[in-house]
Amino acid sequence: MGETRLNLNEIEALVADALKGAGATGENAAAVARSTVRAERDGVRSHGLMYVPIYAEHVQCGKVDGQAVPVVSHPKPGAVRVDAASGFAHPAIDAGMDGLLNAARTNGVGVMTIFNSYNCGVLGHHAERIAEAGLLALCFTNAPASIAPTGGSKPVIGTNPFALGVPGEIGAVRFVIDQSASAIAKSEIMLRNREGQAIEPGWALDENGNSTTDAAAALKGSMVPSGGAKGFGAGLMVEIFAAALSGAVLGKDASPFSGTVGGPPNTGQCFIAFEPDSLSGGAFPMRMDALVDALTQQEGTRLPGSRRVNARQNTADGILVDDALMARIAAFAK
Repeated sequence: MGETRLNLNEIEALVADALKGAGATGENAAAVARSTVRAERDGVRSHGLMYVPIYAEHVQCGKVDGQAVPVVSHPKPGAVRVDAASGFAHPAIDAGMDGLLNAARTNGVGVMTIFNSYNCGVLGHHAERIAEAGLLALCFTNAPASIAPTGGSKPVIGTNPFALGVPGEIGAVRFVIDQSASAIAKSEIMLRNREGQAIEPGWALDENGNSTTDAAAALKGSMVPSGGAKGFGAGLMVEIFAAALSGAVLGKDASPFSGTVGGPPNTGQCFIAFEPDSLSGGAFPMRMDALVDALTQQEGTRLPGSRRVNARQNTADGILVDDALMARIAAFAK
């Protein structure tokens, strides 16, 4: 089998139909489909179409409740809390987003926590959404344990990414930082394993704690934290915000995001939105101008997230999709 070029609308329809066929509501399927399209558009294949069969299988086996309806509460003026009800993270984030933005604009800062949740896709896209609303975003999401503490061998935290979205002019985003506590996202190792490719040295350890370039062995072992102890510390910070603060399940107790073993992971997210003008006395845009200039005026440098932005131009006319993968996804719609 070869490849077929699909435009972004066709990809969104393919994903939505598959998830509805697996048992998700139209609203839940649409939220995940939009996220998948953004991942493919930005060249983040590890969070794009390759993950859709996993999403669909998890709806079918009950790891994700495809019929879930998020429940939003406002325990304090600046606080939004969302129970994802063991459903997808994306509709839960959508349900609480307006409340988060309004809280930040009213109070100067707003916080949204989400529990009983699941994989939220590319975290940076949620940070970008908040930044597009003119707010500074700081986002956290935890994941099933895959990183052992420095000096240890038993995973305690997940790859646990955090993301920062920096607003620019009205509706624009200056840049987005999106990075995980591990040297590489676990989904990238899953992709390499699916395609029979080796992983890079320094990405993971096997189950005996030895460095490996075998993707299958890495999935049985643990991820290497980026920057050693400092990377583990960053992941631990994310665990506190995304799981402890939200009341979600800790990564060490969560079922895997891959495979059908275990019930719902019920992990969590935390999103903090800051209103720059009130907190900086109006100085934020000028300070950011100076900071961005200092970054970009040096030869050979680039702003964080620029590769994803550039990828959008390359995918504007469509994306080549492996026919076998497309068939696997389409089968769920039947």
